[in-house]
Amino acid sequence: MNTRIYAASTGRILRQLRADHRTVAMIALVPALLMTLLYFLYVNVPPPPNQVTVFDRVAVVMLGLIPFVVMFLVTSIAMQRERSSGTLERLLSTPLSKLDLLAGYGTAFSIAAAVQAVLACLVAFGLLGLSTAGSVGLVILIAVVDAVLGVALGLLCSAFARTEFQAVQFMPMIVLPQLFLCGLLVPRDQLPDWLRWISNVLPLSYAVDALQQVARYPGATAVMWRDLAVVAGFAVVALCLAAATLRRRTQ
Repeated sequence: MNTRIYAASTGRILRQLRADHRTVAMIALVPALLMTLLYFLYVNVPPPPNQVTVFDRVAVVMLGLIPFVVMFLVTSIAMQRERSSGTLERLLSTPLSKLDLLAGYGTAFSIAAAVQAVLACLVAFGLLGLSTAGSVGLVILIAVVDAVLGVALGLLCSAFARTEFQAVQFMPMIVLPQLFLCGLLVPRDQLPDWLRWISNVLPLSYAVDALQQVARYPGATAVMWRDLAVVAGFAVVALCLAAATLRRRTQ
């Protein structure tokens, strides 16, 4: 990996992203708008006795899930577009390596994810009154790591797609099962044994656990750091697999 080439690749992707105003709007504004919708969905729902409001319980988890979904979708389409247009083949004929390219994508979209997470948290905590026992900074950190995981999985899945439409089709297969089994809909300890085993090997389950730790405890817990490390590990493995399976163009 060449540091200068990696930095140039990151800058190129950031410039492309900045020029795509619709994608920038999707990354920056959609999570905040969805959090606002979620607030009005639960605003009149009374909380259970001696428990936090439904909005507080659900919203803190969604602050991690929404960036994951958005970045998975954006990244998988962006990489497939580079391949189908021939840009990727031209880039890889230069000294740019696969690792330089994927690291550039990961860094550029991680910066976008950080902006996304900060804006969503500002809206949720500042305007919508979301409250957690832990700090906002920990929520932002977990949201950014979740978004990086979405970037990594999006890059990996794009290697197996021939068109942008096929890249989108990976979303129900990769994202939805994780949403169903992560503990948001049903606590993981109440799942049937075989589903709980599947849930234990899905990265989003650990992301939700980490966010729930922040919601319940005033300080960072050992379980939260463990869960965050697992999510980051999944992201690194996905990026390595993406580098190994990256094709120059669509056949």
